[in-house]
Amino acid sequence: MNKIKKTKLSILGGILFLGIILVSADHLDAPDVAGSTADITDFYAFEGANPDNTVFVVNVQSSLAPAGNSATFDENVLVEVNIDNDGDLIEDLVIQAIPRNGIMYFFGPYTPSSTGLNSTINENTNYLGQVDISTGSNAITSSSNGISYFAGLREDPFFFDFSQYNAVIGGMASNGFNVPGNDDFDGTNVLAIAFEVPNTLLGGTFDHPAGTGTQVFNTWAEAKTKQ
Repeated sequence: MNKIKKTKLSILGGILFLGIILVSADHLDAPDVAGSTADITDFYAFEGANPDNTVFVVNVQSSLAPAGNSATFDENVLVEVNIDNDGDLIEDLVIQAIPRNGIMYFFGPYTPSSTGLNSTINENTNYLGQVDISTGSNAITSSSNGISYFAGLREDPFFFDFSQYNAVIGGMASNGFNVPGNDDFDGTNVLAIAFEVPNTLLGGTFDHPAGTGTQVFNTWAEAKTKQ
């Protein structure tokens, strides 16, 4: 059992089984992890090409050089996607990914033995699947147990005028934001972990808090460093 402590929380929010996309982004603005191997840059959750599946994508390590560089996943950082099935904002299920020797290993979805700041990996009974980590432009994927996997370097999908944002926040930009602005993340990459999971493995759902009549679950991503 490996004990892992949380370093970064990306987002908490509801995802619907109706093709609605949940997106969160954080680039270089979390003081404790900015520029580190535990920095989550984006988290996506959306309906798969098969509407009975949900796709999760967690990106880490912002502003990496173009494909083919030496950026690698940190073997001391666990990426965890949490699922809250009853709306109490506490994870009921987790899906975990951790790299070892060029391979990304996946565990779950399973009920964690502890919630919140600390996590453990049940290496004996909850192993899910694995995929070779892609190091270049070609995507290596794999499938097992009805789940598809990918891990590797990919172009940063985030569009943001980060320099102008800092100028505005610092009171140095009299005209505010530019239109359309400059994408400071253009031509940079992130390390992406993606997996597509049948909804039947993700547990139950609850009524949308806004009373829309839609069934939802909460999901959020964390990066946790080994202690």
